Amino acid sequence: MADLISVQEARERMLAGISYGKAEHVELAQAGGRVLAEALVSKRDQPPFNASSMDGYAVRFADVDGADPDYPKSLTVVGESAAGHAFSGAVDGGFCVRIFTGAPLPEGTDSVVAQEDVRREGNTALISDGGHLGRFVRPAGFDFQSGQEGLAAGRVLDPRAVSLAAAMNHPRLPVRTKPRVALLASGDELVLPGHEPGPSQIIASNTFGVAQILQNAGAETFDLGIALDTMADLNAKLQSASDSDIVVTLGGASVGDHDLLQDALKALGVDLSFWSIAMKPGKPVMFGTSEAADGRTVCYVGLPGNPVSSLVCSMVFLVPMIRKMLGLPHALKTQPAKLAIDMPSSGGREEYMRASMEWRDGEAFVTPFASQDSSLLSVMAKADCLMIRLPNAPSSKAGEPCRIIPL
Repeated sequence: MADLISVQEARERMLAGISYGKAEHVELAQAGGRVLAEALVSKRDQPPFNASSMDGYAVRFADVDGADPDYPKSLTVVGESAAGHAFSGAVDGGFCVRIFTGAPLPEGTDSVVAQEDVRREGNTALISDGGHLGRFVRPAGFDFQSGQEGLAAGRVLDPRAVSLAAAMNHPRLPVRTKPRVALLASGDELVLPGHEPGPSQIIASNTFGVAQILQNAGAETFDLGIALDTMADLNAKLQSASDSDIVVTLGGASVGDHDLLQDALKALGVDLSFWSIAMKPGKPVMFGTSEAADGRTVCYVGLPGNPVSSLVCSMVFLVPMIRKMLGLPHALKTQPAKLAIDMPSSGGREEYMRASMEWRDGEAFVTPFASQDSSLLSVMAKADCLMIRLPNAPSSKAGEPCRIIPL
């Protein structure tokens, strides 16, 4: 195995063997943002009857054909049809029914005359514009019909999809089970926010940012806390994550601490695939798999301890893994942009540079920040995007194309 593998190869190895998660049923009110596991078929017609799309009068078109302001047609109003309160009975020639938007058309009628084209005199309606046959009528099944597929498997249940599912009369929806991701920070130097660090300690921040990235991608995350720099504590905390789909360690994968984490993973039966990537930031990334007692494949991803590195690597590697587990497209989402400044040639690692973005005449122009140190969360927080530079890229001039990952 080579010491360094490419970002593309690392991503391919991580994604290999990942399959869709299991499905579960959830209440409609809790389905927002989930991924539909099966195609959803309508249980009813919508609308379930011929419905009015206008406030006006339900008529037989034959009775109002040719009506105009000079020669209005006169009909007798015999009742009313409102949403939830349909007119009972049939309408014969020479009669009409007052109707409101969404109400069922009475039997015998086939058109609606808008109320502004009617002058009412007691129970007489004088029609000045008969329109055309079927005017202002939404026929039964106009939106969708019983048995028709309304939502395909793999659809993210956004507000539009949830509304359609409800209208198709589905109170519970089959959705992909959220991937379970356990997060474990490691290092004696770490203390949680709100605690007072010792002389050689720092505040642990990685877990919180990585967790939000994964939750936004559709995962369920579990914080295992901070492991001490001892084999016993590391092993104990890793073993507590056995029911997870992905176990993410934060820190402990760099050269100085490499052996400790590697030995701990091997003790769990993890088959390590790689532990170093030609990437900046994010060189010390570790990946391996093991088989759980129930036959599931559990993925182990060791992220760097530097906070910016862990955030960038989560976007580049973990988000595609989560999306594949959910049955969603999982290619890394990038978009074109242009350089706002000249750039020197790059080194031998694929670089994800924190950058600001501005729009000029509909095009995005990006400027990398002067400092790209992987410890600078303040710079990461200011960035609009990550600008991707391929390994050994030649020097580039302002205005030349580039690729970015919007933040």
